[in-house]
Amino acid sequence: MTLDSLKHSPILSTLFKMADDIELIGACELIKDRLYFATLRSKPKSTANTHYFCTDDEFIYENFYADFGPLNLAMLYRYSCKLNKKLKSFTLTRKRIVHYTSFDQRKRANAAVLIAAYAVIYLKKTPEEAYRALISGSNASYLPFRDASFGNCTYNLTILDCLQGIRKALQHGFFDFETFDVDEYEHYERVENGDFNWIVPGKFLAFSGPHPKSKIENGYPLHAPEAYFPYFRKHNITTVVRLNKKIYDAKRFTDAGFDHYDLFFVDGSTPNDVITRRFLHICESTDGAVAVHCKAGLGRTGTLIGCYLMKHYHFTAAETIAWIRVCRPGSIIGPQQHFLEERQAAMWMQGDMQRSQQRGILSHIILCDHVFSPQNDYIGENGLCMTQGDKLRALKGRRQPRSATTGALRSFHFIRLYRRYQISILQGSQLAARISRVVLFAPLSFLSKKIINTIFIVGYKKNVKTPGNQVILIWEICSEVFPLIIETRDHKQMEARFMFYSNIISVKASCG
Repeated sequence: MTLDSLKHSPILSTLFKMADDIELIGACELIKDRLYFATLRSKPKSTANTHYFCTDDEFIYENFYADFGPLNLAMLYRYSCKLNKKLKSFTLTRKRIVHYTSFDQRKRANAAVLIAAYAVIYLKKTPEEAYRALISGSNASYLPFRDASFGNCTYNLTILDCLQGIRKALQHGFFDFETFDVDEYEHYERVENGDFNWIVPGKFLAFSGPHPKSKIENGYPLHAPEAYFPYFRKHNITTVVRLNKKIYDAKRFTDAGFDHYDLFFVDGSTPNDVITRRFLHICESTDGAVAVHCKAGLGRTGTLIGCYLMKHYHFTAAETIAWIRVCRPGSIIGPQQHFLEERQAAMWMQGDMQRSQQRGILSHIILCDHVFSPQNDYIGENGLCMTQGDKLRALKGRRQPRSATTGALRSFHFIRLYRRYQISILQGSQLAARISRVVLFAPLSFLSKKIINTIFIVGYKKNVKTPGNQVILIWEICSEVFPLIIETRDHKQMEARFMFYSNIISVKASCG
């Protein structure tokens, strides 16, 4: 038998195929007899029947601390293009294609999300079907992802959570790989080019907080508000929401025609109900897109955008965290993860009620003469101390630049909110003083009875004369009551509607 005939021997072909089959024992099958995912201890060689490839050293997560994934949207796009090319390749037509990964648990988890997300996006599998394939056979469980905080992990984000978040975003049209501009995404996510990402295209852009002056400070690029103007105008961003302390003057945005709102809460913490409700109202009321920032544009920014996703798109908390991290890695940190879990049911309920009553509900934001935060004084560009946001920004700034792009980035009417006002529970509806704006709330004591004969009123003048008033702080009722905030120019008569879970109740209050 000649050497050439030996190569084409049916016996040897069968032996080679058997060797491949042994190598694929325990591999999960995504397309029958065609696409596989395997965890291997050593690098395999491609054969006449099987093509192997690995992306562990090609798509690498840039961590802040102990976080390691999931990989961002650009990497998922590039992986999908790579795999599509292999599946359509003429030379690989008759071969089984195996995406293999190592036993490094972090790399393995990221690789699993890539191929399973591909199955969800292109093979039209459900997240549960794709995940079931990953854990089939002898495959061990996968390491859950964690947040970008410094310290112990208190919240596990699973591969299934990531797949469900990606599928939910796909269903709502948050991304389309047929039109996705990967170069733009990778350009603007870099600190030197603006450090921003779209979470919901056309609605929410998350970005790192601007500074008074564009410059390089300790190796970290800082951008002034004006650097963002061209990009914001081009993409119909009309509103800016600042969640950190004042570092730049808001007038620089408002003078340029943007609406600007301040909703400060402490770095690394969670927003109270007043801030959450005001943020949602601002975003629901604006016609254009909303750009949201805190210090690093990760924790506080992702948390409030996450509330909107849960309310208006019915994301679960885990889906919310997963999708926002795929868009902007490092987002939503520490207690903010648990906050979203706790707020999920309330956000869903509010969203359902708002949709069911959308045509019949009067809702208008109230303006006052004071800033809500007790710590909103203008501070210098150097700040006071290193916060969590400062540290995350610094870590991101140390990453190796991909380009030397400089200059302008391809780049609000200031709402003043309440200080810590006290609210009086009135025993009647008459006010002793004329007031120009009022806020009506349903009292806690009547929540279960579903009746109203008492209201809360607050205004510019606080000389309300009613004996036996009980004093209560505004945010002590916000977690229990979902009020509509109204503004009226008719000081004689007004009507407000109060939402009690599935019930709408009306009440009238006279102001004279």
